[in-house]
Amino acid sequence: MTEMTDRNRTQTPEGGTDSPVQTHKATRRGGGDPGTRGRTTIADGVVEKIAGLAARDVVGVHAMGSGLSRTIGAVRDRVPGGTKSVTRGVKAEVGERQTALDLEIVIDYGVSIADVARDVRENVIAAVERMTGLEVVEVNIAVSDVKLPDEEEEEQPEPRIQ
Repeated sequence: MTEMTDRNRTQTPEGGTDSPVQTHKATRRGGGDPGTRGRTTIADGVVEKIAGLAARDVVGVHAMGSGLSRTIGAVRDRVPGGTKSVTRGVKAEVGERQTALDLEIVIDYGVSIADVARDVRENVIAAVERMTGLEVVEVNIAVSDVKLPDEEEEEQPEPRIQ
């Protein structure tokens, strides 16, 4: 009887024997971790919004975009139903795993441009990588203007309700 029992057992990789009863491992349909099934794409505009908001959070950044884009934006903001564009001054190129950003900023007079640029890079990279999972390969910053203390602010639209 011992011979018969030994013949029905299977050899294990360690050299021992398993019982003749087959055990099935629980397998998931589709194979692999459910979190890795499928593909996630992130639009350029999403990365631009994240970067724009992160750049504006840095002390010393007065505004985003060139003078012309700020002027056009101010007109757009006055249109009923118009919203402030958080992507103004931001251009993103998004790939499958990486992104590159170009920012155009206006800084406040008296601050160190190098320090503000470094802080903007750090803040933008941290926000984009944390929220999207993309690797930020570069953040190019163009300082297009300096806001002087005696310069008038861009005209703000008057509130409709007083």
